[in-house]
Amino acid sequence: MRAQSTREQNKEVIRRLMQASDRGDLAAVEALYSPVYVDHLPSTVRSGASSREGLRLIFEAVQRAFPDTQHIIEDLVAEGDRVAARITARGTHTGEFMGVPPSGKLVQQTNIAIYRIVDGRIAERWSYEVVGLLDQLRPAPATSS
Repeated sequence: MRAQSTREQNKEVIRRLMQASDRGDLAAVEALYSPVYVDHLPSTVRSGASSREGLRLIFEAVQRAFPDTQHIIEDLVAEGDRVAARITARGTHTGEFMGVPPSGKLVQQTNIAIYRIVDGRIAERWSYEVVGLLDQLRPAPATSS
């Protein structure tokens, strides 16, 4: 019975992370990520997230640019110390982000990530970005007539 309890606790860490992200709760980075956190496959957006401080700065930039972001957990599966998550985030681009001025666009990004949880904190992450966020913000290329 202990294994089931641990799997549910580990899934709850990811749920809390998504809820905190939606609220713009930057303190959650310290609470939910291990001091020795490693991001093995950072997305374009998370390229500087090699530490909790880097994560906090990225979360802060995302919150400024997309203050209405909502995360939808599509799938959440746990086994041992790993949690696999398919998450869709939606938000409106109302602030500058990575050099791209506000566009007012509603954007959506889907990620699949595997998290390793140690002592109730995220210690490692592997991620695959299904839809690139920056690709949605850039203007469409001009077509020739």
